[in-house]
Amino acid sequence: MENFKDALRYFLSYISSEKGLSLNTIQAYQGDLEAFLAFCEKQSIKNVSHTREEDLIAFFSTLKKKGIANSTLHRKLISIKVFFRFIRMETSLKKDITLFLEMPKLEKKIPDLLTIQEVDLLLKVPDIRTRIGARDTAILEVLYATGIRVSELCSMDIAHIDDQKIKVIGKGNKERMVPILPSVIDSIDYYLTKCRVNCDNKALFVGKFGSRLSRIDVWKRIKFYVKQISSDKNISPHSLRHAFATHLLHGGADLRVIQEMLGHSDISTTDRYTHMNDNAMIASFNKCHPRP
Repeated sequence: MENFKDALRYFLSYISSEKGLSLNTIQAYQGDLEAFLAFCEKQSIKNVSHTREEDLIAFFSTLKKKGIANSTLHRKLISIKVFFRFIRMETSLKKDITLFLEMPKLEKKIPDLLTIQEVDLLLKVPDIRTRIGARDTAILEVLYATGIRVSELCSMDIAHIDDQKIKVIGKGNKERMVPILPSVIDSIDYYLTKCRVNCDNKALFVGKFGSRLSRIDVWKRIKFYVKQISSDKNISPHSLRHAFATHLLHGGADLRVIQEMLGHSDISTTDRYTHMNDNAMIASFNKCHPRP
């Protein structure tokens, strides 16, 4: 298994069949490792055992010069570390060339926050008189009302919804139940009964030809609508998740409850999404502090 291509093939099979990782995670590993393999081939390195620490350093230096973000470099290094750990486990390779490579420092970027007023505007942009508009309204309503990830939304089936809650399949195939508003159920019902016709796919949200929507599909639709309400904010599907958490927190919801609905195993992860911006913090301070 020293041949790089064979090793990569065995590794992808391993994380798919034995680890049971999601398709998105497997594709991320594959993309990262194929990029490293292409670099090694340019250096005439075809066997895993011939790879040196200097080759890894050169690979990441090349990426750095291209302006690749630290978050992406961080992910690629994790992919390579996991890959070489697998190689050491399956072969007689003794040295871990990734051992002393330091992780790039990650900036804790706070996503642009949509105000409640901006969310209201966004939800009104799609034209519900059209099939696409009705579907997209339901998508936006679900994302903001539940705070679920886009990948979780895309994997939802019609059977995952009842009148009060939705079943969400999160990371690691962990299931959780999230409450849902009657108004959101109405939007989903309208989309299903009026606009989702002649489609036997069990998926909740489907495209023009009846196939399950992908994360990229949803991302493009949200970008399309956001441009119509704001040109100075970098809004993504994740911004709706962030708005969900922040607006709930400001409304008095308990952080632990928000953690449960978001599907976070660590409360510190939830806290990242529920920061107060400087203006809100100053206004709250001036309003509540007993000294004039």
